[in-house]
Amino acid sequence: MGCCQSLCPGEDSPVGKDGAQPLQTTQNHHGGAATGDNDGIGGGGAGGVSGGGGGIPSFSEFSLSDLKAATNNFSSDNIVSESGEKAPNLVYKGRLQNRRWIAVKKFTKMAWPDPKQFAEEAWGVGKFRHNRLANLIGYCCDGDERLLVAEFMPNDTLAKHLFHWESQTIEWAMRLRVGYYIAEALDYCSTEGRPLYHDLNAYRVLFDEDGDPRLSCFGLMKNSRDGKSYSTNLAYTPPEYLRNGRVTPESVTYSFGTVLLDLLSGKHIPPSHALDMIRGKNIILLMDSHLEGKFSTEEATVVVELASQCLQYEPRERPNTKDLVATLAPLQTKSDVASYVMLGIKKHEEAPSPPPPPQRPLTPLGEACSRMDLTAIHQILVMTHYRDDEGTNELSFQEWTQQMKDMLEARKRGDQAFREKDFKTAIDCYSQFIDVGTMVSPTVFGRRSLCYLLCDQPDAALRDAMQAQCVYPDWPTAFYMQSVALAKLNMNTDAADMLNEASQLEEKRQRGGGGGK
Repeated sequence: MGCCQSLCPGEDSPVGKDGAQPLQTTQNHHGGAATGDNDGIGGGGAGGVSGGGGGIPSFSEFSLSDLKAATNNFSSDNIVSESGEKAPNLVYKGRLQNRRWIAVKKFTKMAWPDPKQFAEEAWGVGKFRHNRLANLIGYCCDGDERLLVAEFMPNDTLAKHLFHWESQTIEWAMRLRVGYYIAEALDYCSTEGRPLYHDLNAYRVLFDEDGDPRLSCFGLMKNSRDGKSYSTNLAYTPPEYLRNGRVTPESVTYSFGTVLLDLLSGKHIPPSHALDMIRGKNIILLMDSHLEGKFSTEEATVVVELASQCLQYEPRERPNTKDLVATLAPLQTKSDVASYVMLGIKKHEEAPSPPPPPQRPLTPLGEACSRMDLTAIHQILVMTHYRDDEGTNELSFQEWTQQMKDMLEARKRGDQAFREKDFKTAIDCYSQFIDVGTMVSPTVFGRRSLCYLLCDQPDAALRDAMQAQCVYPDWPTAFYMQSVALAKLNMNTDAADMLNEASQLEEKRQRGGGGGK
């Protein structure tokens, strides 16, 4: 997937550093609450954990074209929901213009009919920033579309590590850390006035690039305006929710108890079954057999007792979030060992990026881009002409107005200037063509991108190359031009990745018979 993420043709709104509209500091334009000094952003977390969230972008509104570009038009290849395309609300991985990975939750059509209500709910969650959360960084309301944008956690879910592990299970000390960190996340949210968490389970616990467990921010919002708060099997649902359909802070504690059972047993067992074993003093039977001889019975007894308290039938008999933190904090005996070591993963491993395939021969355009030979690129683009634009525009008779003729004349003048290497004039003429917006041409964006490179404007060149990808997502030339612009910006690793992607696309195109789209 390319780094196309910025404004697509026709958008003229200002964008923040992530290609999104920046967080307003007084009042959002949907009429939501003001965001001042008391909104919880950057507040201290529980248990001495800083909530500053350094490096996390401000909460923003994204356009639909932003997110289409970042997710390769919501490609099924980008789905990261545990149940794939069968999930009711799909989650996609994506990549922004600044190379930041994101997770995008796409709600089913009209799950939130009122865009204002959805926006207000999103802003309510988006104000939180804590290093125990996979933080919400944006949202999108466009027509019937309702989407949430969060930090992407590259190292899978607790469910994957507990129930579907391949090389090694999670060691005991790491399981204790997971319980403690998630308790801290819940306590932070509760302290900041958001005590309700919907459908807390092992799929909501994610691992970041350092292997640290985080609680997904998506659970801080319901799956729909008035929909169910629990999608798990009824056997794992708090009893009071079955009675009245309401989530309370005590319901969240009950669900936390089911996560503790998962950590203890390595299996997703019904609470009633587990409680029978606990009452029968069969703690060893409850424990994960893969941990045999590798855990402290005293520590396990504490966790079993806490789980039992969380799973009490009467909500008032369950502990609160501060009790959870206080009980689990003394069990953190390996705080000097990094999480990624205990998980057996590499630090800062960028899981979404597949390993680069073996180097393949480059086409003439690929060779020219790899050498950053702008003259050779110019010659190739002149010879290619507009054949890759076939099918990108279908115009009715009514659209052939005088304005249309003027626009095509501007493109014609731009083409002439491009051939004659008058690149500043070409930029002006192509800009006239683009600004009208009746026709969208990836070739024009590609040519203007090269003109910007030849005029020593790599930022503008990168933007145009990404626009070309917006118009034609699988066009190798768009990726090639991005690679050259990134190299000019000294982003050499990204440039190499982009060159490789372009080469793969070109090879795929040739296997499919070549030609246009």
